[in-house]
Parts: sequence; C-alpha cells; structure tokens
Amino acid sequence: MKKYNVTVNGVTYEVLVEEADSASAEAAAPAPKAAAPKAAAQAPAPKAAPSGAQGGIKVTAPMPGTILKMNVKVGDTVKANDLVCVLEAMKMENEIFAKEGGVVKTVDAPQGSSVNSGDTIITLG
Repeated sequence: MKKYNVTVNGVTYEVLVEEADSASAEAAAPAPKAAAPKAAAQAPAPKAAPSGAQGGIKVTAPMPGTILKMNVKVGDTVKANDLVCVLEAMKMENEIFAKEGGVVKTVDAPQGSSVNSGDTIITLG
C-alpha cells in the first residue's frame, strides 16, 4: 500500500492506494457487460395545422428556441422583410423576418412558446 495526500478544494485527504501487478489486476477486473439494446424512440406525431393555415405563406423557425417577442397579430399586414418576431436561441436574440408580404392569418407560435427548427411561427395569406 502507498499513502498519498490529496488536496481537493483546499481540503487535504490522506489516501491509501494498493499496488497491483498487471496479471492480478486483469483477473480481478470483471468482464464488461454488453449494453442492453435501447427501445426505438417513437417520433412525435405531426401537429395538425391550425384552421386557415392550409396553403398560406409560412414563416418558420430557423432553429430551436423560444419566442421572446411577437411583433404581429392576426389581421396585420406584413411587407417582405418586415420583422415579425424575436427568437431566443442559445442565449442570443435572433430577429425573424417575413420573406414575403401578406396578411397575418394565424400566429402559430405566440410569445413565450418553444419552437423547433422548421416549426411554423406565423402564416400569411
């Protein structure tokens, strides 16, 4: 046995370590067990589109995050390149702009909601 002093976060501990030769260490070590197979994760069912969202121009989330601020509401007229919302992702605020103009038909992800990449935020008509 060898005695060592180990200091962790300013506290000193006295540790005893037993020496082992390679042959006895291999014999004492248990054989590794095979990992149990994981059950296949079920994919979430796709969300049904809100009424009126069929066939419209969709503004989608470019990455997963949380809608911090929604700048439009149903009925508002939006022009191309207008700021529609602010998406927080990885502690950064990302401004989301409309690629095309139109009238807001639905707000699919209101302020405070979490979105995944590709989720519809608003639908324009």
